[in-house]
Amino acid sequence: MVAKLSDVAELAGVSITTVSRVINSYGSLSQKTIDKVHAAMRELHYQPNAMARSLQGKSSQFIGLIFPNIQNPFFTALASEIEQLLFEKGYKVIIATSANNVEKEQQYLQMLAANQVEGIITSSHNLGIASYQDNFLPIVSYDRHLADNIPIVHEDNYRGGQLIGEYFVSQNAKNLLVLCDNDASTSPTSKRYVGFADAVAGKSHLLVKNFDSNTFVAPADIAAIVESVRTHKIDGVFAYNDMMAIQLQNALRKANLRVPEDVIVAGYDGSPIVQQLHPDLPTIVQPIHEAAQRLIDVLFAEINHAALPELDVLPVTLHQPE
Repeated sequence: MVAKLSDVAELAGVSITTVSRVINSYGSLSQKTIDKVHAAMRELHYQPNAMARSLQGKSSQFIGLIFPNIQNPFFTALASEIEQLLFEKGYKVIIATSANNVEKEQQYLQMLAANQVEGIITSSHNLGIASYQDNFLPIVSYDRHLADNIPIVHEDNYRGGQLIGEYFVSQNAKNLLVLCDNDASTSPTSKRYVGFADAVAGKSHLLVKNFDSNTFVAPADIAAIVESVRTHKIDGVFAYNDMMAIQLQNALRKANLRVPEDVIVAGYDGSPIVQQLHPDLPTIVQPIHEAAQRLIDVLFAEINHAALPELDVLPVTLHQPE
């Protein structure tokens, strides 16, 4: 049987009001009384009801996170950083992964609202969900345009693409393949391909292929990319993220193509784990800590009905093999 507030009060030998005051850190109480209540809560495995707190006009102290997936090391690192920063503010997170399933994401939005989260941080790849435009909760988006009324925190995607392009030019790569995120939206991520194209214009030949960045690429698609590299004598590939770049590096080497001597493969994201395990991968490093802090700052400005902080783009850097 689930323990009730009255059970805690009885075991601690105090009133229900005193237990409530301990839980809500309200009023002046002796440390002895606080310790007795906490001991009773532990013994009974009592958990305060966050939803009940919100119905009483108190903060639920929960924030919802919606990411495409957490298989991608970048989203894992970003979610971890957001969770830690929110924990330091006294908040907990509820994490949902939406992949490319619109119905799943809509259900998660409804679930988060039903659980009275204070707000939502999202990097949804499911564009055009009406729930984002109609949702009454404070929402901030990472690198994706979801609705005109939802603020976006993003890095300098144009400069990121430009840096990769300049790197290929410096390595004298002439026949380039761009593996794009299949996204026809106006999201900031689209600017990285514009920056790349501008950097190599007049210096290299470009071939472009579109893929779904929400998942690992199927083996058949990887094989087709390797074949394109052979057929078009590709000597440089810009992949939409590090996972794709690493998959392709492995496949090219298996096909007896040398990386980077025959084909340079570059990624995008630059999560700490990728830099540690694959230091040979040229990639754009996105500022995870700064992005997490900015997302939280913007969200809490919305929650508190305050002016939003400056939404200037965050800088990126190029990691290149030594």
